[in-house]
Amino acid sequence: MKKILVIEDHQAVRENLEEILMLANYQVVVAENGKTGVETALKELPDLILCDVMMPELDGYGVLHILSRTPATADIPFIFLTAKADKEDFRKGMTLGADDYIPKPFDHIQLLATIEARLKKSARLNLKAQPDSGASPAFVNKSLAMKAIQNLAGNRELRRFRRRDPIFMEGDYPRWLYFIKSGKVKLFKTNDRGKEFITRIVGEGEFMGYLCILNDTPYIESAMAVDDCEIAMVPREEFLALVYNNKDVAVMFVHLLTNLVANQEELLINLAYDSVRKRVANTLVQLSKGKEEEIHLLREDLASLTGTAKETVIRTLSDFKDEQLIDTTEHSIKILNFKKLQNMPN
Repeated sequence: MKKILVIEDHQAVRENLEEILMLANYQVVVAENGKTGVETALKELPDLILCDVMMPELDGYGVLHILSRTPATADIPFIFLTAKADKEDFRKGMTLGADDYIPKPFDHIQLLATIEARLKKSARLNLKAQPDSGASPAFVNKSLAMKAIQNLAGNRELRRFRRRDPIFMEGDYPRWLYFIKSGKVKLFKTNDRGKEFITRIVGEGEFMGYLCILNDTPYIESAMAVDDCEIAMVPREEFLALVYNNKDVAVMFVHLLTNLVANQEELLINLAYDSVRKRVANTLVQLSKGKEEEIHLLREDLASLTGTAKETVIRTLSDFKDEQLIDTTEHSIKILNFKKLQNMPN
């Protein structure tokens, strides 16, 4: 029996969906807001997710953003179910990786047909990922993949890095797969004049260093601790052995590589076409991972992430503070209005 997660803040709609899906012989789990939805998805690992867009705590776009970057949930078919049917909203959802978009009020037959089609497509994709072995096909199991890689990381050396400690340098040969147990790490490139450009921030529960290990090339960027970190160090030989011998792990890292390329393309487009205000707002949204919480990041690092000058970032943050979108101290930025930052006009 396929398991479907329904994330919907309106009780009547949520109960109606639950009843329809149970009658269609699906196992159903529900969540009343986006934050609970993310937690439930990570715990239950459903076969498909139905998610409203406009919700308290965390909206549907934020839910999709978090789940698509988490290896255990990145491949789960994701369908938006919402009263918002503008072309811009549709495009935003599909750009983030949604599989479909059903407007409210919805037709029950259309809903069930869409769910069935997405589950069948997901099954075909998983089947294609299997080796040709003559045995009965087994679908890729994301939870087993995560368990295998976490077991590998959990039994390895755990190193502690202080804030601003270097972890590896551009041009070094990769010897480790890094798994962030706590803290944040910035990945950056340096030009001929020594100016840094941060390509991304890696946080708790994420991997780094796998691209160059799989390509067997030196590091193309450097890594430095943004704050105090604990990092599990997996020897490259053991990581490669796991990838070559465990199809679930191999598929998981292929998906991570795909997301990495897509995110870098989106970064370049944003740098080329977005205003400074929108770039700063988008960066704060990404760093907060959909939560109204404090972000600990130096102003010069934030400037490097957004591709602008430190002085410009400071002025923009001051404007956001005056607009009551954020609150700032010398060492932190607290998100006060996530939705307005997320929907910042260009």
